[in-house]
Amino acid sequence: MIATIINCITVIIGSFIGMFLHKKINPEIKDVVFTSAGVLTLVIGMQLAFESQKILYVIISLFVGGILGSLWKIEDHILNMGSFLEKHFTPAGIRRDRSRPKVALASRKLASDQPVPTSDSDKSFAHGFLNASVLFCVGAMTIVGAIKAGAEGDYDLILMKSVLDGFMAVMFTAAMGIGVIFSVITILIYQGGLTLLATWVGPLIGESGLTELSGLGGILVLMIGINLLGLKEIKTANFLPGLFIILIFTSLEPWFLPFFT
Repeated sequence: MIATIINCITVIIGSFIGMFLHKKINPEIKDVVFTSAGVLTLVIGMQLAFESQKILYVIISLFVGGILGSLWKIEDHILNMGSFLEKHFTPAGIRRDRSRPKVALASRKLASDQPVPTSDSDKSFAHGFLNASVLFCVGAMTIVGAIKAGAEGDYDLILMKSVLDGFMAVMFTAAMGIGVIFSVITILIYQGGLTLLATWVGPLIGESGLTELSGLGGILVLMIGINLLGLKEIKTANFLPGLFIILIFTSLEPWFLPFFT
């Protein structure tokens, strides 16, 4: 659990550095930060996505997971949670001070049927919380690192991830504001929970599960990059159920799905 706490600390430090930059840079430079964060996120996503060995699992999981997530309105609920966190845990001065470039805002409008957040600052905070939570938690490094830390006492992978997350927190916070810092809640619950349950979770996921989970997670990270670049507004969180579906495929494969291999 100590490794996860260190991970949270690096994200907090990175977020505070990014928040300082967020306040100091002008809108034109802020848009450059958005673009840099978007391109870097695309690169990370592609690296993860190319790890997948069974594309059919990924395709089915992505489609079915996206449909289920849309029906359950997962992204709306997470954004609502981000709005709640902002209203209750951030000073009013910080909320008033946040802004994003007009170009970035125009290309990142939420769908009209989305209930909250409604203001530009709400969008920035909630999307920072959402995007950072997904980025910091969907990769194989999170799962493998948590399992190694919990089952073997090997913290090396999580500590390496902590450094990377800290740097990404700087860029994400500089682009989207203080909402990124609250992703430590997700890291603590998800990564910390995996660490505590490592003895049972590891064998259930298996090597194939880790590979395909990482591949699908990479696609979700790619979606974040597309959003940051303003190419298309994708409700990334709605595809999260796909991560559980692909684990079902890999778990049942030895018995029921030999024709997919």
